[in-house]
Amino acid sequence: MKDPYLLVLFYSASGNVRGLAHAIANGAEYEGLPTKLRTVNRISREGDEICEEIICTKEELVNCSGLALGSPTRFGSMAAPLKYFLDQTGDLWSNNALENKPGIAFTSTGSMHGGQELTIMNLITFMFHHGMFILGSPYSIKEMHSTKGGGTPYGPSSVSGNQTNLTNDEKIIAEKSGGRIARFILNKHA
Repeated sequence: MKDPYLLVLFYSASGNVRGLAHAIANGAEYEGLPTKLRTVNRISREGDEICEEIICTKEELVNCSGLALGSPTRFGSMAAPLKYFLDQTGDLWSNNALENKPGIAFTSTGSMHGGQELTIMNLITFMFHHGMFILGSPYSIKEMHSTKGGGTPYGPSSVSGNQTNLTNDEKIIAEKSGGRIARFILNKHA
């Protein structure tokens, strides 16, 4: 059996989704689960931050023990570069390569009520079609009750507005969500 790891796969245009990705990875690693932070190729270079993350391969997706999938919100849906990558996984779907893997989804919007839940549901729909188990961010995470920005029961999120840093609540919700999927994976592999 291969060593388990959480694949944190994301696309980030301005850095907020990247911040969530790193917080999720930190939470998983705190629980003792190795992570791989990966991104996807850009479709357009105009307006995107320079990303220093490694580009994901299908092999990493197939071999992961769980998936944290994140994208900024684009009119209530995921960003085109991530959708382009995911649209190329039909062969994995036909072989049930992701079936029974746990997954979480995360996003960031520029404004409150900017489509976070729709975007997360779009990401989750991809996971459902691949036969994955979906884990959200439960209300047992106490910061879910105090956040004034992001954080939904569907998954970690942030409201970026004109800031580039996560709020403390957003960071903790993401870390605890990463820890939760890590515990799920590690218990499965125990």
